[in-house]
Amino acid sequence: MRTVAEALAAMGGVSGTSALIRAGVSRRKLEGAVLEGSVVRVARGVYALPGADPVLVHAARHHAVPGCVTAAVSAGLWVVKVPHLPHLSANHGRPIPGCVVHRSNVPPTHLDIVCQSLRCLPPIEALTIAESAVKQGLVQLPALRERFPAAREKAILGVVAKIRPQSGSIIETMARYLLEEAGLTVELQVNIPGMGHLDLLVDGLLGIETDGYAHHSSRDAYREDRRRWNVGVVRGVPTLRVTFEMVLNEPLEFVRMVKRALATYRSAQ
Repeated sequence: MRTVAEALAAMGGVSGTSALIRAGVSRRKLEGAVLEGSVVRVARGVYALPGADPVLVHAARHHAVPGCVTAAVSAGLWVVKVPHLPHLSANHGRPIPGCVVHRSNVPPTHLDIVCQSLRCLPPIEALTIAESAVKQGLVQLPALRERFPAAREKAILGVVAKIRPQSGSIIETMARYLLEEAGLTVELQVNIPGMGHLDLLVDGLLGIETDGYAHHSSRDAYREDRRRWNVGVVRGVPTLRVTFEMVLNEPLEFVRMVKRALATYRSAQ
């Protein structure tokens, strides 16, 4: 039989009495764990492990749980920026010191988390979360569309319409969003004979490959990258290489660079 500490650990380190009882922990064992110091009572009906995440403890004290972008980080979704203030979900919707509160069912579903992000974050940041949730099969597009019936939320539906589950990474999603907002046509995962799939193809002319942190993690990866680059040149597909830092910190320069490259290669045709 699991100890109270083991049950709490399985729940992320923080839980309420009712959830612990459902997990098979008796009130007697719970009180015994508090007396021996293996578990801490952080609020009435709320218990935590001594080393539990302070954000979870703070949320639990106010009958809340992580929501929106904070929950998206924990769920492994594509998050552009970790917020300075934690975002929480709470049935009561009341302010909680040092946090952004979303009124929501608790715990929020993946669909709730995505909807909160779409209503709360800038479009490019909301899109990466929503697109990764759909890509991972955590959220279905029809269900997502149904959550925004109001005419005043037309702009959010516009972001939802941009979701492409075939996107390969957060960098691709961000780059595609910026280029489409600039009026360019962007295709994803375009197959180039002998080269394989190109991350993005802009206006049917210019390729874009996105480099993540782990790019060129081995000598073989480096050689394969150069082979693909050379095949692209031979096939007449000039390709730019972009990083997460560029699309995040220099979005206008990124778009200008792409437009200049397009103009250069169009004039050479």
